[in-house]
Amino acid sequence: MKYFIIAGEASGDLHASNLMHELKRLDPQADFLCLGGDKMAAQGGRLIRHYRDMAFMGFVSVMRNWHKISDNFRYAKQALLDYRPDVVILVDYPSFNLKMAKFVKKHLPETPVDYYISPKLWAWKTFRIKSIKKYINHMYTIFPFETEFYARFGYQVDYVGNPTQEVIAERPGKDEDFTTFVERNNLEGSPIIALLAGSRIQEIDNCLPRMIQAATAFPNCQPVIAGAPGIEPAHYAGLAGNVPVLFGQTYELLQQARAAIVNSGTATLETALIGTPQVVVYHAPGGRFTMLMKKLFIKTKYISLVNIIAGQEIVRELIAHLFTAGNVQTELAKLLHDETYRNNMRQAYLSIKENIGNGKAAQTAATLIINRYKK
Repeated sequence: MKYFIIAGEASGDLHASNLMHELKRLDPQADFLCLGGDKMAAQGGRLIRHYRDMAFMGFVSVMRNWHKISDNFRYAKQALLDYRPDVVILVDYPSFNLKMAKFVKKHLPETPVDYYISPKLWAWKTFRIKSIKKYINHMYTIFPFETEFYARFGYQVDYVGNPTQEVIAERPGKDEDFTTFVERNNLEGSPIIALLAGSRIQEIDNCLPRMIQAATAFPNCQPVIAGAPGIEPAHYAGLAGNVPVLFGQTYELLQQARAAIVNSGTATLETALIGTPQVVVYHAPGGRFTMLMKKLFIKTKYISLVNIIAGQEIVRELIAHLFTAGNVQTELAKLLHDETYRNNMRQAYLSIKENIGNGKAAQTAATLIINRYKK
């Protein structure tokens, strides 16, 4: 079968690549045309656009790069029409993917459009459920509560398990000790503060300076930056100063870190599943006004997946005007030195693991796709 797959950021690239691996196992003749990243290319996907050329966020950035975004749409649409896939598979990234789903239904109406990893409609932009119901044949969700959410709108989904849990369980280097890790990466022997500033340039530029300022306030610890895939090392040079940047070792870094500062996103869940105490940050222009708007438009009490899944505040969230170097420093002090605080957080992480289960998401989703569409 021919699969046209779109993933617009690093986490989508990872999860889409695992899905492709399972599709190839079940369908040896599988052929992939993709908008995605290096991991999807490694699974045999022919990339027509890399996600680093698609990852624009925020009104100003979108407007500034509108010509690139429009070009991506035009290129993707033409590639889709030329390729004529047996199935289109969309991975999160709703601002782009739902427009593509609408295009498929208009120009290739017989082509099924499936969605792997639902947009977070339960958090905001619930109105997108209309597009989901109209343009998406099947939705494969990764959080148990999403089944009930979609049912409220009369839309049936397939819960396939959480891919992050599976990826973390099978991560490389999970048996490596601290000494081996720091020696292998030419780091100091002092405790590590991991800095995860996001996978997009705008996120990194907005978050990393404050993260570094907070982390360097602890002279007995060493901050280490997790380099995002798809971001050139040179981009970190002007931001990182003397702080080391490690690429391709985010999970290993988190495992060896005493604490982590994490930009809100999938990385908060990954950090929790590894068991590293963390503080979650999120840059939003507008300060207090943004926080007021959050109460009006965001449907969840929390923004981090950790707290949303748990239904309570497990990790501190420093958003908008609360995201200051001083506030991060105060929280870091507790994460680094208060053993009771650390242990309570790590114990609460266990409830998250139980909540999302240990299902093999990629394998389950691939099986459903093959059974539905392979002739």
